[in-house]
Amino acid sequence: MNMIALNSTTQPRQAKRATVKFKPEVVKTKQSDTADKPTRLNTSTTAKRLVNTKELSREDWLQFRKQGIGSSDAAAACGIHPYLSMLELWMIKTGRMTSNIDESLEGYSPLYWGNTLEPMVAKYYQVHTGNKVRRINAILQHPDPDKAFMLANLDYAVTGSEEVQVLECKTAGEHGAKLWKHGVPLYVTCQVQHQLAVTGKQAAHICVLLCGHEAKIYKVERDERLIASIIEHERLFWQYVETDTPPTPDHSESAARALKQLYPTPKPSSKVDLRDDDGANKLFEQLLSYRDYMQELEERHDQVKHQLQTLIADNEVAVFEEGAISWKRSKDSIGLDSKAVIKAHPELLAKFSKTKQGSRRFVILND
Repeated sequence: MNMIALNSTTQPRQAKRATVKFKPEVVKTKQSDTADKPTRLNTSTTAKRLVNTKELSREDWLQFRKQGIGSSDAAAACGIHPYLSMLELWMIKTGRMTSNIDESLEGYSPLYWGNTLEPMVAKYYQVHTGNKVRRINAILQHPDPDKAFMLANLDYAVTGSEEVQVLECKTAGEHGAKLWKHGVPLYVTCQVQHQLAVTGKQAAHICVLLCGHEAKIYKVERDERLIASIIEHERLFWQYVETDTPPTPDHSESAARALKQLYPTPKPSSKVDLRDDDGANKLFEQLLSYRDYMQELEERHDQVKHQLQTLIADNEVAVFEEGAISWKRSKDSIGLDSKAVIKAHPELLAKFSKTKQGSRRFVILND
């Protein structure tokens, strides 16, 4: 189980939605042993303790987090988080949304299992590195007033080591583990570099538990160019928050979810005339072009699919050089014919009816 990441030139796989491009050399992973060269400690920056969190309620903790960008927010603020868009983060920071992570779902919530397993991950780290760690029960703030929007909650501080000063503990399930296939994911790198920026420290260890049975330890060293890029993008995001201006949405489900909450109900019979808006008209032209292209691709896809079905014929599986196709019949199932039931017993509709809330539909009316 003791798997320490060695030096690697492989760039961590970037999230599909990335809008910030970082150079591949920014993450330096090396074996955690005494052969590492000593790292010069940075004493020019000492993080401010914004508030102690030991006795802080979760509600108060969330309110303090709204005062700036935390390390777990950093990747979303830079537009590279795989699950959280800039727009949804903006909605959370401006009080329009709450986090969709529900701690009460103890059998499912990633946050619940992450918090539960974190001490075990930290214990594993101490045993396999010999480093001692301690909790930092505080929300930390960048000491530079110009960067006061940068906050950080550290999992642990590493004590008595000149090589590394911060420990970030991670847990990843079946789906999340795929992001660690090529090393530290870019969004986690962004999170840790944010922590190093706030604290002024030089290096951090990331100890990740994959699928509950495999642990890996990576070392991430401070990179000033990357930190400068992160600060630039976070500053821009925080301007969106301070001016109450929504950032441009991306293609993600997170952005779609945010837009539904941001504009849930249209004004009846309202209309906006965008014919004189060149930018809006260009977007509409792109939409029509993409729609036609998608329709063409769908037709090509179906044509190839039908040709393959004729080759498979009465067989259930076809095997090819690069994979296989299954074309099996599903089992018969029994369903309720609700229309027939209501027709035979109309009184049941009044007795068991339930109102389904309507949602906004995005429809192209004419070309």
